[in-house]
Amino acid sequence: MSEVLAGLGLRRGLSDVLQPVEPGRIDFMEVAPENWMHLGGRLRREFQRFAERYPIYLHGLSLNIGGFAPLDRDLLLSIRQFMSEFDCPLYTEHLTYCADDGHLYDLLPIPFTEEAVRHVAARVRQVQDILGEQIALENASYYAAPGQALSESEFIRAVLEEADCKLLLDVNNVYVNSINHRYDPLQFLDELPLERACYMHIAGHYEEAEDLRVDTHGADVIEPVWALLDEAYARVGPLPTLVERDFNFPPIEELLAEVDQVRSAQLRYAAAVTG
Repeated sequence: MSEVLAGLGLRRGLSDVLQPVEPGRIDFMEVAPENWMHLGGRLRREFQRFAERYPIYLHGLSLNIGGFAPLDRDLLLSIRQFMSEFDCPLYTEHLTYCADDGHLYDLLPIPFTEEAVRHVAARVRQVQDILGEQIALENASYYAAPGQALSESEFIRAVLEEADCKLLLDVNNVYVNSINHRYDPLQFLDELPLERACYMHIAGHYEEAEDLRVDTHGADVIEPVWALLDEAYARVGPLPTLVERDFNFPPIEELLAEVDQVRSAQLRYAAAVTG
């Protein structure tokens, strides 16, 4: 059974309030490496203090794994150096594209086609060759499905199997997509290559309309997403799980309460298995 690990994203807007958090409240932190790799001075020292206290997981924003522009080799070499310097256990990215001639500042859906599978998998293999290890790709939220020859779960499975990479299972994205694209989230979980899952995310979202949810990471996790987390643990076990919060930060104790809720869900699963 996996070790029980509940984490929180390290954002600059949380840095001051996270520094005095007592040991044991957070098991690990996650950062976007692009936001921290090339810093100096006070911010660098601040990050080093966190890295001395917590394992640091990396979740990239700009690799553009589904795009057609050449992979940014300098970025990848910087990530490899950063991972080595801070002993980061995992690098993950979004199964999306985000650039063309320049960065588009959004995570856009890749067409669910066999051609796209081959294209993305080849780029993932190239990334893994440069980094010298497997990466994990996140099932992304999306609001349109251009050229959908495969289902979302078929596409994810095909990419991960052909690339031989891992899965970052984002539970909130499963919930959001199930509302927006009208599918059963439990059936979707069962269709994913969960044997490749190694890490999980949970987050809040925005209810734009009864049939439209927007993945924002700017709100509390809602009860149906917590229930879906329990269902995910029943299928994959209590993998390391991160609470994502990117803005609209509440008091730190409220965020830590969500981390505690993740840990409680993990411990419930562990007790059910061993009991």
